Amino acid sequence: MVLEIGIGVFAAAATGTAGFIIAKKLNAANHEIYIAQAKARAKAIEHEAELTLKNVNIKVAEAELNAKRRFEEDALKLKKEYTLKSTDIEKREINLRDDSKKLAKEREEMQNFKRAVDEMNAEAAKLKQDYQIKLQEAIRVLEHSAGLTESEAREIILKKVEEQSRAEIAHVVRKYEEEAKQEAKRRANYILAQATTRFAGDFAAERLINVVNIKDDDLKGRIIGKEGRNIKTLEMLLGVDIIIDDTPNAIILSSFNLYRRAVATKVIQLLIEDGRIQPARIEDIHKKVEDEFEQNLIEEGENIVMDLGLTKIHPEIVKLIGKLKFRASYGQNALGHSLEVANLAGIIAAELGGNEQLAKRAGLLHDIGKALTQEFAGSHVDLGADVCKRYREHAVVINAIYAHHGHEEAASIEAAAVCAADTLSAARPGARREVLESFLKRVQDIEDIAKSKEGIKQAYAINAGREIRVIANAKLINDDEAVLLAKEISKEIEAKVQYPGEIKVNVIRETRAIDYAK
Repeated sequence: MVLEIGIGVFAAAATGTAGFIIAKKLNAANHEIYIAQAKARAKAIEHEAELTLKNVNIKVAEAELNAKRRFEEDALKLKKEYTLKSTDIEKREINLRDDSKKLAKEREEMQNFKRAVDEMNAEAAKLKQDYQIKLQEAIRVLEHSAGLTESEAREIILKKVEEQSRAEIAHVVRKYEEEAKQEAKRRANYILAQATTRFAGDFAAERLINVVNIKDDDLKGRIIGKEGRNIKTLEMLLGVDIIIDDTPNAIILSSFNLYRRAVATKVIQLLIEDGRIQPARIEDIHKKVEDEFEQNLIEEGENIVMDLGLTKIHPEIVKLIGKLKFRASYGQNALGHSLEVANLAGIIAAELGGNEQLAKRAGLLHDIGKALTQEFAGSHVDLGADVCKRYREHAVVINAIYAHHGHEEAASIEAAAVCAADTLSAARPGARREVLESFLKRVQDIEDIAKSKEGIKQAYAINAGREIRVIANAKLINDDEAVLLAKEISKEIEAKVQYPGEIKVNVIRETRAIDYAK
């Protein structure tokens, strides 16, 4: 029994040992398998890494090629642009040289013309001296032959000489005036053509009313309010006439003040959108809209100053520039007119060798006083000059403000350019409208001035008052005297009549020979 137990224990021990050895060998075999698998995976990963690196290198090479190609394309494009700009600059330099040659030639022609005038003056002085000598001789002859005293003879001769001299002077004036006119007209036409072709501004006539569209006519009653409280509050705050009539889906706002009318339009539109129409709400919205408009005025002025390339303009003047948008003269918007004048004056000044930027500045500010005329008494010329003096604007700007209405003579090229540009902008057809009564009075005054001259049969103002045709009596006025008569009429019109642009005075005389065949 003990032996059997011992044998069993020994067999179990032997079996366990054998199992242990087998298990150990199996584990070793598995370990080798794991190692082999790990090495295989490592090789696979290493292969994948090599492929990935290879792909990355290919992509980097492609990116480098693309970058190089783009660089070459950009370089070629820049080279073409450089070539085009260089060619353009060369052309401009050639044009500038040609213009310089033309200006030099024109200066030489003007100097030659001046020398001719000086020679003519010297010749006139010599003729005058000869005339005095011959006059003395004639006086002595008359005294001996007619028995007249010196004073009587002088009176007779002077009358004759005056008649002859008037005809001679008229002939000389006519000759040289025609030459001067042709030269001045040629040069002026060139400058004006340059200015008008390089700038063309838009124009829209201002109206005296604004129309606010509404969806439902029931809103008219709400705007009027109980016992008219709402509309009274609106008219008191806004300063405009609110017309609510049978016009369907519309409310009419009437005022000569464009700024107040614009504010009123915005306030009523916001009230209609809000729906709460009552005096307290009206005051709140009015305050909000006024603040918004004040800010918009400043932004508008700043944008205009920036667009024109101007600097160092006082903020108050910038605000007034923006306010010109809400001011009109004869239907022409003051801001649009000022921008036209600024651009045209800059071009004209540049053509004449002046300061382009200073001319633009003077052109922009020449009517700045119009932004103040609805708040302060006085002419826009005086108000504009005062505000520019207060904020220390350039002397040329102040001179241009005075000169464009004839209060002063233009003292510089820039001021003269502003005067010319102001006339161009205001006098072009359709730019302005005027009251019928003032237009008729102006035409009547022009005709009366012409009819007041001796030897005039009839005078007719035509072409909307921009030309007057004067019919002269051919028996009393000769061709040369007609030239002097046209000059006298034009001078008197300049002194007595206010008008935009220019008026052409056309003196006509004719001789008719009539006979009858019997």
